[in-house]
Amino acid sequence: MGRERRHGAPALQDPFADPEFFRSPRSAGPRGTSVQFASKLAALAAWLMCGSVAAQSAPAQTQAKPAAAAPFAWQEVMVPMRDGVRLQTVILTPVGQHGPLPIILRRTPYGVPDKAPAETPAFLKALAADGYIFVIQNIRGRFKSEGEFSLSDDSRVTPGQGTIETRDAYDTIDWLVKHVPNTNGRVGIMGVSYDGLTAGVTLLGPHPALKAVSEQASPVDQWMNDDDHRYGALRLSYDFEYAVLEEADKNANTHFAFDTWDTYDWYLSAGPLPTLNDKYLHGKIKYWNASTEHPNYDRFWKEQAWAETLHGSSVPNLNVAGFWDQEDPWGPWQIYRKAAEQDPDHTNLIVAGPWCHGCWHAKASSLGPLDLGQDTSLAFLQNIEAPFFAYWLHGKGTKPDWAATIFETGSNAWRTYKTWPPEGAKPTSLYLHADGSLSFLAPQGGETGAHRDYISDPANPVPYRQRPISPTYPGGDWRHWESADQRFVDHRPDVLSFVSAPLEKDLVVAGEVSAELFAATSGTDSDMVVKLIDVFPENAEAPSWSAETGPKPGAFAASLNGYQLPIAMEVRRGRFLESFEHPAPLTPDKPILWKVPLRDRDHVFKKGHRIMVQIQSTWFPLIDRNPQTFVPSIYDAKASDFVAARERVFASPGLASRIILPVIP
Repeated sequence: MGRERRHGAPALQDPFADPEFFRSPRSAGPRGTSVQFASKLAALAAWLMCGSVAAQSAPAQTQAKPAAAAPFAWQEVMVPMRDGVRLQTVILTPVGQHGPLPIILRRTPYGVPDKAPAETPAFLKALAADGYIFVIQNIRGRFKSEGEFSLSDDSRVTPGQGTIETRDAYDTIDWLVKHVPNTNGRVGIMGVSYDGLTAGVTLLGPHPALKAVSEQASPVDQWMNDDDHRYGALRLSYDFEYAVLEEADKNANTHFAFDTWDTYDWYLSAGPLPTLNDKYLHGKIKYWNASTEHPNYDRFWKEQAWAETLHGSSVPNLNVAGFWDQEDPWGPWQIYRKAAEQDPDHTNLIVAGPWCHGCWHAKASSLGPLDLGQDTSLAFLQNIEAPFFAYWLHGKGTKPDWAATIFETGSNAWRTYKTWPPEGAKPTSLYLHADGSLSFLAPQGGETGAHRDYISDPANPVPYRQRPISPTYPGGDWRHWESADQRFVDHRPDVLSFVSAPLEKDLVVAGEVSAELFAATSGTDSDMVVKLIDVFPENAEAPSWSAETGPKPGAFAASLNGYQLPIAMEVRRGRFLESFEHPAPLTPDKPILWKVPLRDRDHVFKKGHRIMVQIQSTWFPLIDRNPQTFVPSIYDAKASDFVAARERVFASPGLASRIILPVIP
């Protein structure tokens, strides 16, 4: 079946490998305004100086060690593009370099370092050990880089030319190989999230010197999935806050200043979406304006779906995805599939693990309270990422003989696959029943017409994570909410839970998971949110406290006992069930089929665990509220359009709602 076990790696100790550290702090300011922003450059400077700060805070009686020499020499240059725009670029050359070295490039909107790092960051150590010249560049219109920045224009494809980032990367690489001394003429590019996008789009028109790409968590279609929407359902809190972050100021990363502690309350009190512009943004954030002006899958969005123009593996590419990535979980799989259309040399690879967004660059030895038995990040950095670049840029090591390397949760083991989805995976239906159970047995004749109902009220939406809900950035609980215990909504009257009996043996799921619901609403529009959950046994682990003393504050809730671990979660919006381009109202009380993709997974539901499915129609403020009355655009909905509706989920022989699992025997 092409499944192989691989060993893990020891723990990573450096806390500064945390990618969240690069987020600027949110500052206080006047009510409801976006004010006083901390520069990404300041955050980077703090990161670069982390070694000296730690030394200064040491106890007085400890003799400080002499500062080690900086590992890199720093140089800033302005690199010209074909249209005359110059981009701020920092070159970090290893001190004491011996012989020609390849270049690894990262292109970002978030800022570049203003000095050489005091020491090599933990997440770069494996790469740095092989020897590279590291180059970091601000994309056009950000910080000192000239030109204009636009979130939407950045991904727009010009036929035959890729995106503006495709062309700027080409020009940058051309300049680097001609002007940076002592290189071997080979260049790689890598990055996470937006930096992953700028890496990924080089596949559309690579420079001849570009020999290796690693897009990591790159978005590819902001209407279909990833950051801003899920199949047309607006990711409200993220889209709003990230648009402000990137477009409020050229020279800073701006965090919206909320005047209410719980952002759930703030977004709910704001009311219909037009209020956000009328009262707070005043039309100044171009991307937010564009998002709300284009509610359907029209030309504006299709032109930004850059991976649709990719039909082969043009450069060796290591795609990296997190199964619990709260921002861009979808893009890497789409790039992988598109590049696989023509890949005769087998240079198109995918790696996925138990990670939140970018968390393969931080210590990743647990998932919620679940101990993974190893630092999966260090295993990736040392055993996968570094050897990939070493082979293609240094000519060292061996070419990967796998298509996919996946950390399989449940068994907590690395697996390699010759193909993905893996051969031998069998689509297996797990059926919902009206008594609240889940089973592999389809509804029988005695269940004709069976269903379960709930009332969805947009005035009291289901929170997507436990309240109070912190702002998306910086810090807070945003990064890890997708692995949070779902018991906080399990018994809400507007959430249906279906649960299986304890499993009699391990159930291995590897491949694309999906849901098919037969559901009806009393309204003319609705959302359906589906969650697939692994329920741990009530005795999954022995208490870490004595019976006499009891648990310390917070320890009881941190136990694995009864933990409801989300494995997959997604939403579909009713108005787009028939067409993404032309929304249509739902017929009240008419059962229809809702197909809900739950993306690629590799997980073992262990013996004794139970499987749960939760269904709800609000997920706030992650997803904007559906008024449940069909209107031409939800972004123009009035307060009077928002109504409560009865939602009915069917579990009968002719209307059998189910989860489809790719089960490996």
